[in-house]
Amino acid sequence: MKKTIELKSVDFQSILGVADTHLRLIEDSFSPKIVVRGQEIHIEGKKNEISQVREVFHEMAQTLTRKGSLTQTDVEQLIKIIHVENGNAIKVPDTVIHYSKKGSITPRTKGQEIYVQTVKKNDIVFSVGPAGTGKTFIAVAFAVAALENHDVDKIVLCRPAVEAGENLGFLPGDLKEKIDPYLTPLYDSLDIMLPRNRLKQLLDKKIIEIIPLAYMRGRTLDNAFMILDEAQNASAMQMKMFLTRLGVNSRAVITGDITQIDLPKKSASGMVQIIKILKGVDGIGFVHLAESDVVRHHLVRKIINAYDQGRNVKNKK
Repeated sequence: MKKTIELKSVDFQSILGVADTHLRLIEDSFSPKIVVRGQEIHIEGKKNEISQVREVFHEMAQTLTRKGSLTQTDVEQLIKIIHVENGNAIKVPDTVIHYSKKGSITPRTKGQEIYVQTVKKNDIVFSVGPAGTGKTFIAVAFAVAALENHDVDKIVLCRPAVEAGENLGFLPGDLKEKIDPYLTPLYDSLDIMLPRNRLKQLLDKKIIEIIPLAYMRGRTLDNAFMILDEAQNASAMQMKMFLTRLGVNSRAVITGDITQIDLPKKSASGMVQIIKILKGVDGIGFVHLAESDVVRHHLVRKIINAYDQGRNVKNKK
């Protein structure tokens, strides 16, 4: 059976979501095939299932008209209601962090599943683990999801620019040209999450800021999602400075690999220190990812394991 829905009285792009995120969520939650052509939505499948999908789109249109906006959380709730009303088991994927332009972002290992649940339950989360375990990628996915759902008004991502001495003054170019090489991994993650034109718009309006850690000093950030990446290279004072930027209704994820500290030997890593200081504080979560959580090239896991074995041999001597 086939049915066609026309939604001419509402903003069609808002119904589909940024990069069709709402559409993908519905496709993952129901069996019928859904195809969008112009302003029309074509549904093919069993009669009762088509009816449920049509009802979801109808409720989405009403929600958009009433609220003036439609978030992923709104769509998830509507899908759950339709499933319950029709006596079905709730099929809405509860592990999806965000629907990016390349598909759904979900945890791929047991450690990542714990990471996701920890971020959902705490306002501040420390994620510690080796390269390739998705520490930064998952944090950015949560930040973008929070922004798209209007849970926060802005995203601030930062890194310690250790190699440039946090000064950057001797490098050529303006501020952006000086710091971009150190912040490229953050841009890479955002580029996967958002369409290029949408990302540029958010960056131009400073709704998303990508800055070196030193430039966080003196700020208080309300309604923001803050991420400190490569936090093992933050000093104790820098770590305290970052954490105390947290304002009303703000959240923070701090990621790092304590086996790759680039600070001078005389400097103690603020991340290593803060994990001990804040252990057991309510509202602050800690996640320790391992070699088994590496999701890059299969050789990355072997490389990490080889380095760990070499370090253990050296320590025994």
